[in-house]
Amino acid sequence: MGKDRLAAFSDGVIAIIITIMVLELKVPSRADWTALAEIAPALVSYILSFIYLAIYWNNHHHLLHTVARVDGLILWANSHLLFWLSLVPAATAWMGGNFLAPVPTAVYGVVLLMPAIAYYLLQRAIIRRQGTQSVLAKALGADIKGRISIVLYAAGILAALISPLISIAIYVLVAVIWLVPDRRIENMLREN
Repeated sequence: MGKDRLAAFSDGVIAIIITIMVLELKVPSRADWTALAEIAPALVSYILSFIYLAIYWNNHHHLLHTVARVDGLILWANSHLLFWLSLVPAATAWMGGNFLAPVPTAVYGVVLLMPAIAYYLLQRAIIRRQGTQSVLAKALGADIKGRISIVLYAAGILAALISPLISIAIYVLVAVIWLVPDRRIENMLREN
């Protein structure tokens, strides 16, 4: 099977996830700065989650450029990723409504960690189909950035139970690491 349906479905799901997230934002009832300050925690949570979803969408887009055909394992691995991403709006709303509370911040970290693991499994499924000499396998190499992210998410989850602010700082750090464009796949595709 070709990759086009997988890409279109994934794009649609991510678009719906972002739509659900923005619908969770409440518009201030008053027209002053204090009203805006009251929704700031929810807005900060939304911005961080939107950045994460944009990072996943961007990297998923590049990832699928390395794929010519998909099999059942890739379809299930992709669905696994989308499942975890679909939980982002709920975790975002809970953390935004309970800003700096340990449990919602830790759960938010779990909801960030699980798509990272699912994305890794999707990469492995693609490499399994295409081989260890594939464009993706060569582009990823040891995937230090991906492995560091998983470790940082785990640290953020643990930190949430001690200091939610440190935890959120760790989640922001991972987002910043991924905001720096990851050109590994693009560069490898240009070479081939």
